[in-house]
Amino acid sequence: MRAPAPDPRTAGTVIVGVSGGVDSAVAALTLLERGYEVQGLYMTNWDDDDGHCTAAADFQDAREVCRILGIPLHRANFATEYRERVFEHFLRSYSAGDTPNPDVLCNREIKFGVCWEYARRLGGAWLATGHYARIEHRDAGPRLSKAADLAKDQSYFLHAVEPAALARALFPLGDWTKAEVRRRAQAAGLPVHDKRDSTGICFIGERPFTEFLSRYLARRPGPIETEDGRVIGEHRGLSFYTLGQRSGLLLGGRRDARAAPWYVAAKDRARNALIVVQSPDHPLLLTSSFEVFDLRWIAAPAGIEFDGAVKTRYRQADLLCRVRLRAERTATVTLRAPARAVTPGQYAVFYDGDLCLGGGVIGRRDGLQATPERSASGYNATFAAEGP
Repeated sequence: MRAPAPDPRTAGTVIVGVSGGVDSAVAALTLLERGYEVQGLYMTNWDDDDGHCTAAADFQDAREVCRILGIPLHRANFATEYRERVFEHFLRSYSAGDTPNPDVLCNREIKFGVCWEYARRLGGAWLATGHYARIEHRDAGPRLSKAADLAKDQSYFLHAVEPAALARALFPLGDWTKAEVRRRAQAAGLPVHDKRDSTGICFIGERPFTEFLSRYLARRPGPIETEDGRVIGEHRGLSFYTLGQRSGLLLGGRRDARAAPWYVAAKDRARNALIVVQSPDHPLLLTSSFEVFDLRWIAAPAGIEFDGAVKTRYRQADLLCRVRLRAERTATVTLRAPARAVTPGQYAVFYDGDLCLGGGVIGRRDGLQATPERSASGYNATFAAEGP
């Protein structure tokens, strides 16, 4: 049975995560207009102020927004928890040659983890954010769905949040487009109405990604090889590359290859070799099945096998698939049609229409087979060596 939406008259205090951006500002504005008792909370998750992170300026914007809205603003520092629960996992995953997505862990461990606990200590009954997603609070538990603005939908990043935390979450922007949010902010006189959207991860900022990783991960150079085993260059270390990557390979102008871009197709960890190809749709870049581990469900499937849709990265169109569940929160996913650059370490998130079911981490994929007895003919397109 569907439970009614929280009644503003009896719901209690809503703590809004105010980031200094337009989305969280309009989330707070919307809740005030609906009659909720609202307070703001600005959280700091990274404490290395080296000029690349905009936390100081963002806090000033958050403070001005809350002043205009007439709501109190609290401030909390979760940098220690972020390093322990998100950043250390981020480094371990890159060290293993995978490509993690820290935003998923940040939502589960920080925003709807330690931040939610902090909000409760402030007297909050609900935690609201500026995420573009829709939530329904039902007797059987929360239902997370895609936002009305599919171009901005962020349910992918929320799929691993514990259902108990989602049950006390509010996403006021779920039915709005980004353009409508900016117009509402401007009409309310909020100075962040035209503030540029943040990109990337705060602790990386605008600096080159490889430069940032080099501060924490040792370089381990190795050969860059074609699919037939020819060595055509040297890489910095497998940790610094991701599947499908085109830029930064420094392979241009070779006389022994046609004039076409190179793409990272696979990582042979046993030999520390980076395999590249010259077509974005090369068979080594295409995947028809892969494994998923650390599955977490918001709406658990009824059986051990089901048909649905999956996203293997943010802003990707849904891919039709069949999922077969296995022991210890793992599954095998078979795609109806091969997909490009399915990447170990990223998240596979499952949907039934707009309903977000949950997801897990991508492990082994159907692609490169790295074996000691590789023949001169190159690599076989079978289950990959990438992944745990």
